Amino acid sequence: MKPAAFDLTLATSLDQALSMLAGEGTKLVSGGCSLGPMLNLRLARPAALVDLRRVGELRSLEGSATHLDIGAGWTHAEIEDGVVPDVTAGLMRRVAHGIAYRAVRNRGTIGGSIAHADPAADWISTMTVLDATLLIRGRSGTRACAMADFMLAAYTTTLEADEIITAIRVPVLSAGAKTGYHKVCRKTGEFAQAIGALVVDAERGLARVVAGAVEAPPLVLAGAGERLKAGDIEGARAAAQDEIEAALAGHPEAFRALHQVAVDRAFSDAGLA
Repeated sequence: MKPAAFDLTLATSLDQALSMLAGEGTKLVSGGCSLGPMLNLRLARPAALVDLRRVGELRSLEGSATHLDIGAGWTHAEIEDGVVPDVTAGLMRRVAHGIAYRAVRNRGTIGGSIAHADPAADWISTMTVLDATLLIRGRSGTRACAMADFMLAAYTTTLEADEIITAIRVPVLSAGAKTGYHKVCRKTGEFAQAIGALVVDAERGLARVVAGAVEAPPLVLAGAGERLKAGDIEGARAAAQDEIEAALAGHPEAFRALHQVAVDRAFSDAGLA
């Protein structure tokens, strides 16, 4: 099966892309790793596509001592290879390396992945645990949205039809920061069945634990984060297990167990034994 007919615009600026979103049935495309298969199966039938790959504003890198704004158009491979500076103590490069296959990483973009909002996608959990902020531009102006507030449900976000994610504001972690990330997959390259992510940076006052791939927005395990901030590692691990058990009580035991294992291994990955 092939896609239904649609118009295609190769946008060269954000203003041009935003002006095209005024039309009903218009969708944005960058890497096309998610939208492409949906078009081929006719699960998506947009009247028009706006290709963002030539929009230079989405390839910006602007930062300060506290954060780095990463343009939404950078690919997973460019993050993996260090073309995009990793200010997260190595976490972003490790996460990027584990996304699908190299062919996908060469085309897929960080902004596209977040906008698509698949609960099992790596950047959704990673940016949640980093407490990142999304910079979003629409025809009425620019707004900032905390990653934790962006995703409402699977494939559902606060992004309006006439808005584009332009950048992801990532906090600069200190040299002493510890990060952990573990995902459970049936085989290499597949979306995760469960994700555990952890960041603790005493100098920045950041301590967060997240369970991802829960068929919904990632679970921020607040109790575990508070204990981690206080230096109570064993208490944090125990709290994480309890919070997952409670939050996923409506799911099968095996589903809860996978997420408990993923989070516990994220602690180990961070060297927090």
